[in-house]
Amino acid sequence: MRIAVLDSGPEQLKLINKTMAALGHECHMYTEGRALLQSLRRQTFDLLILDWRLSDIKGLDVVKTIRQELKSRLPILFVTNKSEEADMVEGLNGGADDFMAKPIRAGELEARVNALLRRSYPSKHEAELVFGPYHFYPPSRLLRVHGRPVELKNREYELALFLFQNLGRLLSREHLHEAVWGLGVEALSRSLDTHVSRLRTKLDLRPANGFLLLAIYGLGYRLETIEANTLHSTPSR
Repeated sequence: MRIAVLDSGPEQLKLINKTMAALGHECHMYTEGRALLQSLRRQTFDLLILDWRLSDIKGLDVVKTIRQELKSRLPILFVTNKSEEADMVEGLNGGADDFMAKPIRAGELEARVNALLRRSYPSKHEAELVFGPYHFYPPSRLLRVHGRPVELKNREYELALFLFQNLGRLLSREHLHEAVWGLGVEALSRSLDTHVSRLRTKLDLRPANGFLLLAIYGLGYRLETIEANTLHSTPSR
């Protein structure tokens, strides 16, 4: 998973990064709220771990901007001092999904992140995923469309599964690159576009099958059901 971490303290960032890396997650570190909010206008993440006391703006203002202005449902875990119960109540009421008290304990952080990800992305933990005529079997990396197996290369399969698991969600190009190619692996921009083009053809992503794969100009891609299609209001190419 792609996780954003916002904390003013370098030691906290180091601990969180180490704990998340051990779980196989990719962490992107921020020390200022404004820098994170700027990134969120062009980037997407699966989870945000947020320190409530920041150096530039209030943690609550970060959450409110994410929920109200950016209209994002990004799962948010915020961290606060034990004595600051008011922050906990205010944060949860303001849109955060969970909280934990300082000092951060690696075991508790791991458990809370896992629980929040299970609640937010339940389809990622199933042996079979069904989306209309598309049936994914992650353990065997098999995909059937209308009952027929579709042959996909490894990265094509990973990209297809990731898109369907995040149905209706805008995914930035960087997010897709990390999910399919991994962090630190250089992937040419055209490579992503080529994989998307192949999936459109191989999976026959068209209205008759109930899905459209949209390119959102300058941002990334979004796989939508026809019923949730917003082509009329979203710039695409």
